[in-house]
Amino acid sequence: MGFVDHMSDVCAVTSTRNSIRKPMQTVEMKVKMDCEGCERRVRNAVSSIKGVRNVEINRKQSRVRVSGYVEPNKVLDRVKKSTGKKAEFWPYVQYNLTYYPYAPEAYDKKAPSGYVRNVAEAFPFPTPNSPLTLHNYTTLFSDENVDSCSIM
Repeated sequence: MGFVDHMSDVCAVTSTRNSIRKPMQTVEMKVKMDCEGCERRVRNAVSSIKGVRNVEINRKQSRVRVSGYVEPNKVLDRVKKSTGKKAEFWPYVQYNLTYYPYAPEAYDKKAPSGYVRNVAEAFPFPTPNSPLTLHNYTTLFSDENVDSCSIM
């Protein structure tokens, strides 16, 4: 068996590259597109990246969604270099998911309909000294709370 083992080691195909597979990701970007030619250039630039499975483009919202086994920064760099357009990661969230959509940094006139800018000021954040934290909500109307609501 020594000769067979030696031959299998010699003939074995080994990869020198790191074969760790990237996780499946969805990258959303904002790319200003004015015409079908711009849309076609963006689609061709993104589709040529290895690992891309799906490309969705919404020209009205200036939104590009790429799904596949890709790295987000590489996709963004490819769009910037190939098309010469200004591209950034999608900076908006849906209007109904924010608590304070008219916060000064959140409201954006250039945002697509139904979206506001994704900033920390649009979301509530509990602080230890705030009067209504999650713990206080659960005990606010309990029978053991002396200062509970008078309706109970």
